[in-house]
Amino acid sequence: MTKVFFGGSRKIGRLNAEVKKRVKNVVENGFQVLIGDASGADKALQEYLANQNYSNVTVYCSGQSCRNNVGRWKTEHISSTSIRKDFAHYAKKDAQMERDAEYGFFLWDGKSRGTLSNIFTLTTQKKKAVIYFSPTKNFMTIRSVRDLETLLTKCDPDVARTVRRQLSSKGNRHEQSQSDLA
Repeated sequence: MTKVFFGGSRKIGRLNAEVKKRVKNVVENGFQVLIGDASGADKALQEYLANQNYSNVTVYCSGQSCRNNVGRWKTEHISSTSIRKDFAHYAKKDAQMERDAEYGFFLWDGKSRGTLSNIFTLTTQKKKAVIYFSPTKNFMTIRSVRDLETLLTKCDPDVARTVRRQLSSKGNRHEQSQSDLA
């Protein structure tokens, strides 16, 4: 069964008709939806899936309780040793979703570091990601780091510069960890 990682920026709280149409395609195909529990895109996507009475959903949560589980779906609790509920705490949940998914569907505001990290990681795992880029209100399919670079050209230059630094650093760590496995 195809597993799709749904996610996105916390600043995106509503779905437009085009996004709903894409989500409906996932529902009609009966794909397994893996989704986080954050406010924003996660919650908006959960609400839409619940309104569609879609049951093939798993909500991934960091720690023992979910922040949002609108449809009362099955949950996957990912333990975290982080004392603070910070980026690192929630990144472990995202890392598990990246491993479990076959591809991604993201709503990105052009700024969210976490969403972009998910897109990058899926790309390095040779998994594609469909992105709804909210600043231009269009979709892009990311299959490679080159595609990701194209996406970054549409961002605010300061955001793109920061993201490129993060991606370069993460890419170097990814390459190093891959060579460690060889």
